[in-house]
Amino acid sequence: MDTPLWLRWAKVYAAGGVIIGTGLLLFKYVTPTDEQLLNSFSPEVRLEYEQQKKLREAEQQELMKVVQQTSTSNDPIWKTGSIVSPWERADEGKNDPNQRYAFQKLKSSEVQKDELKKIRDELQQLRVQSEAKTNQIVQEKMKNWWKFW
Repeated sequence: MDTPLWLRWAKVYAAGGVIIGTGLLLFKYVTPTDEQLLNSFSPEVRLEYEQQKKLREAEQQELMKVVQQTSTSNDPIWKTGSIVSPWERADEGKNDPNQRYAFQKLKSSEVQKDELKKIRDELQQLRVQSEAKTNQIVQEKMKNWWKFW
């Protein structure tokens, strides 16, 4: 006899709860704290982290100033603040076709170089494999050369 529908759904919810609960417990007890993570760094990395800590704090303070300035303004977010958007140009609305063509040409040449590098790497790998297989066959022939005479 089939189990009732409510019992099947109870099993589904119980299994889901066990999975989620296990994930939460693992996350809580397996994830290291910030102090444990810093202690696991090598001395060089820890020193670099400490040196750059003040720089990161200064950047965070500057970002908070920009956020406060943006929140007091009535302009849209992308128009306020001292941070310049990388997608906007100083000559807004003007498209220089030569600059766009040069950019596209540069990008296409980079893509072409990457593809050629991949092809060369694959060819080198095939050469190495072919040479190894040839050497293996030659070695087998050299071992058994007297059997054919």
